[in-house]
Parts: sequence; structure tokens; C-alpha cells
Amino acid sequence: MIPTALIHEWLVTLAGAESVLQSIYKLYPGSIYTLFHDAEAVQGASWEHERVYTSILQRMPFGSKHHRLYLPLFPMAIEQFDLREHKLIISSSYAVAKGVLNSSDQLHICYCHSPMRYIWDLTFEYLEAAGLSQGLKSFLVRMMLHYIRLWDVTSANRVNEYVANSHYIAHRIWKCYNRPAKVIYPPVDVDRFYIGKNRGNYFITISRLVPYKRIDIMIEACNLLKLPLVVIGDGPGMKQLKKIAGPTIELVGYQSAGEVEALLANARAFIFSAEEDFGIVNVEAQAAGLPVIAFGRGGSLETVIENKTGIFFREQTTQCCIDAINEFLEKEVTFDPEEIRSNALRFPRSRFEQEFKAFVDEAWEKFPYKS
Repeated sequence: MIPTALIHEWLVTLAGAESVLQSIYKLYPGSIYTLFHDAEAVQGASWEHERVYTSILQRMPFGSKHHRLYLPLFPMAIEQFDLREHKLIISSSYAVAKGVLNSSDQLHICYCHSPMRYIWDLTFEYLEAAGLSQGLKSFLVRMMLHYIRLWDVTSANRVNEYVANSHYIAHRIWKCYNRPAKVIYPPVDVDRFYIGKNRGNYFITISRLVPYKRIDIMIEACNLLKLPLVVIGDGPGMKQLKKIAGPTIELVGYQSAGEVEALLANARAFIFSAEEDFGIVNVEAQAAGLPVIAFGRGGSLETVIENKTGIFFREQTTQCCIDAINEFLEKEVTFDPEEIRSNALRFPRSRFEQEFKAFVDEAWEKFPYKS
């Protein structure tokens, strides 16, 4: 067994990135290093009974609950892990995990979920959402982001091989770091989902309630069309979204896996308004036979087949979302749930594990400094 270190930004929830990590850990069960670890929040993970190595930030006040407050310290903290005993380093990175220090005789493979969005293509959206478009605080935050950008590009050279979760992210890796990336789509537990026998009349979405997901667009669209919409998920935007939600909108918060499966199985269609890196929920919805009405940028273009498994809207606006919903209503009878589910079955966990293992093993065989 190759002495392996697995690096992940933070383990404070079990979401899509952590699902990828579980498969990687199954293939390469090494030592896990993370900035923050909340053991209770990740109960049931495949590494649950193993030691998890945490950073110096773990002991900071509110570390596991409000870890993003410590963003300026992330680069320094990730560099403090001593990985000298490991020959193979695999980082699962969407912020700073790829920036661990390593030497020339260590092979570092990064599965990149995305270059840091808030320091690259979504900088101005994040500043606006945080009320930091102008003023002294805005200047200080912009200066901090500038220096993190410089570190991010420098640390990109510590990686031997990049793997991207979509062609969209491979392009962003090339744009930000000038490095090629192998595309291996993330694992989706498609077998969990099923086609319901009694479809309801409601539309549905699943998302963390944060600004860039643009849940407000679909809520406003369904308000105007007077269509029922069920919003599953929680987050800092809940209070604001409740303010704009009309009588046909239900914000139901977090739901158990069983409830999610049942709600998807009996919905009419899935709406997705974010520019996502891959979009696991799009695939999960299709596994339940649901047509997807999605913003036509990002990973959605790689998981949804236009007019066969869904409809795209080309601009992130309420009116474009309304137009796409109306287009779906006209074409609704043409969508075949079995054909839609068949498309989702392209992304099973077994495919990810087979492709990722083949890539890592080949890279290891070619690595000249194994001994």
C-alpha cells in the first residue's frame, strides 16, 4: 500500500465534495488532513472511526461553525501539515487543499471541484452580496483577495496532476493556473432515486441557500406564474427568500434522504438556476425521471440534454426562467421519465471509482521518484 495523505478543505458537512472524498478514501485509505473537522456533522462517513488530522484553526472560536471567517488564514494553515511520511498526496480541493507543501519525491494529484470562486470569477458578486462594494472595508477585503489570488496561482504549481469534475472546470483550471486537467465526473448515488407512480403538480429545487445559487430567480418566476415550488435546503439566505416567497412557494429547509427521494419522485420538474461546477442535484433529479429546467451555463450543459432531459434558459434572469418554464409546459408531454433516468445512469459511483483509480495508478507508475 502506498503511504497516502488525503487533503480536504473542511469536514463539517456531508455534501457533494465529501461524497467524492468517500470514494477516494475507499480506493486509497490514507491519513486525512483538513482545516476543520466536526465529527458529529459527518457521522456515517467511511473514515468515521479513523483519526482526522486538523489544522491550528480547529481550536479557534467558532471554527467548525463559521470557518469562512478565517479565510485570510487558510493559506498559512494548510501549509502547516507535515506530510513527509507520505509518498502519494491526493487533495480534494475547492479552495486551498491543493496548496499543501510537498517535495519533488511526492506525487500530488488534485481532484479539483473548482478554483476558488470568490477570488476569481465571482469576486464582484460576493462583494456585492456582502455589502462590500465600496468603502474602507471593501478596500481591505479586496486587498486580502488580491494576496490570496497570488498564493493560489503559486500553490497551483505544487500539484503534479489535475483532475477536474467537468469540462467546464477543466477550462477554469487552464484559465486560472495554465494547467491541463483530466475530466472525471464525480460519483452520484443514482440508485437511491426512483420514478414516482403518482406525479404531483409541484416544481422542486434542492440547494444551499446562498446568493450565487440564485434561488430568488425561480421563486420570483413561480410567484408570477402562480406555480407551486418546493425549495429544499437551508443557508444564510433563508430569511430573505421567505420575504419574497408568495403563497405557492414552500421553503421546507433541510430534509432527510428519504424525504428528498420521495419529493423528487413525485414532482413535476426540477428547476436549477445556478452556474454550477457540475451539479450533482441535476443528475439526482434526472435519476428520479424529472425533466430539468436549468440555467444553460456551467456543468448543467454536460449533464442535461436539451429537449430530451430538460430545458435551458440562457440568462440568469426571472424573465428568462419564466420563458423556460413556459417552454417546458408546452413540451411537457414529450419528456420520457425512463429516458431521463437513463441519462442519469451515466454517472454512477462505480464509474467514478474505476476511472479515478485507473488515472492515479497510471500516474504512479509513470512517477520517477517512487523509491
